[in-house]
Amino acid sequence: MEVLETLYQEVISFFGIRPWLKLFETGDYGSLMTWDGIRSAMSPLIPLLLIIEMIRAGFYKRFKIENYKIPFLIIVFNRVIGRYISIAAVAFCIGLFEPYAVLTSGLTWYWLIYGYVIWELAHFVYHYLGHKVRIFWCLHSTHHAPEDMNLSVTYAHFFLEGPYADVIRTTICILLGVNPALLFLIMFIDGTWGAFIHVGENVLKDGRMGFLHKIILTPSHHRVHHAKNPLYMDTNFCNLLNIWDKVFGTLQHERKDVPMVYGITREMKPGNFWDVYFGELYALAKDVRRAPGLKNKLLYVVMPPGWHHSGEHRTAQVVRGEFMAAPETGEALSTQPIVP
Repeated sequence: MEVLETLYQEVISFFGIRPWLKLFETGDYGSLMTWDGIRSAMSPLIPLLLIIEMIRAGFYKRFKIENYKIPFLIIVFNRVIGRYISIAAVAFCIGLFEPYAVLTSGLTWYWLIYGYVIWELAHFVYHYLGHKVRIFWCLHSTHHAPEDMNLSVTYAHFFLEGPYADVIRTTICILLGVNPALLFLIMFIDGTWGAFIHVGENVLKDGRMGFLHKIILTPSHHRVHHAKNPLYMDTNFCNLLNIWDKVFGTLQHERKDVPMVYGITREMKPGNFWDVYFGELYALAKDVRRAPGLKNKLLYVVMPPGWHHSGEHRTAQVVRGEFMAAPETGEALSTQPIVP
């Protein structure tokens, strides 16, 4: 019975319905007028959309268990070994860096705008490093390994990626004056949107979302980010506001003539949990072991994925550059409109 109780608690925790159960038990609906109440009320949104997505996929006979198997295995694995680590990392950074903040913000609409712009910068830095530093890519690649785009992918992360991301994002935000209360509000908004943009075509076929595509980063933009096509490699690092992708030249729109192919470029077994979760760490360990000299061994750890001590690099920058420089590519792209 204890096992069943534990399973029950895990299920209601995953679906975020514990606050609702408490609400029905107490009858205290006034809590919905508070910020914590609103946040709790919205917590089942993404899990509910995930279930709808799976049901619609089954209805249209597009449901494949392999598209969801690995993300769900990762959820279970992470809940066992990674619980509470991110919370501790955020609290540690706030306590350590808040005394050194360059300014003090408040909970007003204009500070929210400032805080969100800073948060997107912090998110861009973390996300960019996750693609450009090999050891960080080993943590981030688990999220890119699925070869289908659906809401379960939002849960597919190496258990150490959350703490590493939160250390970078929290540190930058706190030092630049985003106070903790404002930071937590932004984290909630961004986390909800960051989960939603993984929605698959079974729920939202056209991920551009009309006029919003020109203002913010939509599911279409994030589908591009998850694609391994040379044109799409290492683009769209922001989460909601595309300001920093525009500033640093990494904004890439979906193109009708380049259908997205999801996954990572390393040969792998997408249905194998151990390869998805630990495969990049194993590949890095092999490269380090074979590299001549201590300097090259260290460079494999900190240089971008695809870097090689011989100079024969196959990084995303190299591959994308070759693709863009090819005459046939330039001609094809010049005659095809970018999807607005």
